[in-house]
Amino acid sequence: MAYNESRNDAAEKEKAIDDWLPITSSRKAKWWYSTFHNVTAMVGAGVLSLPYAMAQLGWGPGIAILLLSWVITLYTLWQMVEMHEMVPGKRFDRYHELGQHVFGDKLGLWIVVPQQLIVQVGVNIVYMVTGGKSLKKFHDVVCPNCKDIRLTYFIMIFASVQMVLAHLPNLNSISVISLAAAVMSLSYSTIAWASTLNKGVQPDVDYSYKARTRTGAFFDFITALGDVAFAYAGHNVVLEIQATIPSSPENPSKKPMWRGAFLAYLVVAFCYFPVALIGYWCYGNSVDDNILISLQKPSWLIAAANMFVVIHVIGSYQIYAIAVFDLLETALVKKLHFSPSFMLRFVTRTVYVGLTMFVGICIPFFNGLLSFFGGFAFAPTTYFLPCIMWLSIYKPKRFSFSWTANWVCVILGVLLMILSPIGALRHIILTAKDYEFFS
Repeated sequence: MAYNESRNDAAEKEKAIDDWLPITSSRKAKWWYSTFHNVTAMVGAGVLSLPYAMAQLGWGPGIAILLLSWVITLYTLWQMVEMHEMVPGKRFDRYHELGQHVFGDKLGLWIVVPQQLIVQVGVNIVYMVTGGKSLKKFHDVVCPNCKDIRLTYFIMIFASVQMVLAHLPNLNSISVISLAAAVMSLSYSTIAWASTLNKGVQPDVDYSYKARTRTGAFFDFITALGDVAFAYAGHNVVLEIQATIPSSPENPSKKPMWRGAFLAYLVVAFCYFPVALIGYWCYGNSVDDNILISLQKPSWLIAAANMFVVIHVIGSYQIYAIAVFDLLETALVKKLHFSPSFMLRFVTRTVYVGLTMFVGICIPFFNGLLSFFGGFAFAPTTYFLPCIMWLSIYKPKRFSFSWTANWVCVILGVLLMILSPIGALRHIILTAKDYEFFS
């Protein structure tokens, strides 16, 4: 009797903690929440660098890699949605929980959590830089005769907004911010390609590789692979997004989740392909690593687009930060036995935002960061880790379509993971030569 009571007490305590943690505290999301959360998570800084990636890849390879990435990541996203409730009566609410089911409790944590943290923290750092740069661009366009203000201060302004929003408790509580961010991503992507198209092909446009040596062209090529990988980042929070949708045996969460996720991917295609192809078509290899920098007029439109970017990355930062907060708060409460409290949450989240701000100020290498994080961490969690889990769980027949498709994704993903960080590291080293700390 006492044993049953202690088990009941433990179960109640566990439930109370789950009701407090940001990922599992609310399961009232609608299917369209999945759409704008996924759009917000995916269409971010990456889309603005796609014309630059195209310039490094060239027409043929560039179009092929963009299309292949869209198809592969849509396929692996479907797999993750399916695997969310693969065990009857259980939900894998976090990426690492699925990893633990497949690889074992300890090995699953070591395989998934470091990669996921690199992705999520990496995105937050990059978005600190992106938000600051876009704010600076807005200021410079609106007030060209004003005194020049250092990028550091704009990153701090952006971080101050995140300091406030970080204290919203869970994913559903930031749904309005996420919706606004999704609308903004569609808006600035449309401005980017429509304004470029309106300008037309620039005089003396050159579609050859910018690097004049084969070695330089090769390093640029593999760096661009990381830029493309970074653009498809939403898998790192897809299970966490699905966890907020209600589920029952009659109506499993995978149905509304997939409907929302597929619609999100159509929006992604509408944003990515026109920006990448039209941007490269008009500017050739002279395009900047952020397409909005290449566009100078009309000034009011460029200012609006940069402010849309700021609003979008505010929401996107929060989507990835919520998953990090969940990991940190789970460790503090379940492993270190801190009591769930407002003060614990306040200190944890404030320190985290402050750290990402500090790192963003120290290393604002926009394109290099995109590619390095894209290849090193996004490739495993987005391109091939879901495939390895699928092969391990469902064991499809050898040489069947499922078996072949998954192994092709694994091989391409591993190549991407190995090659693109090499080029990105070279780019960062070259950029760092001319960089002054806290500029």
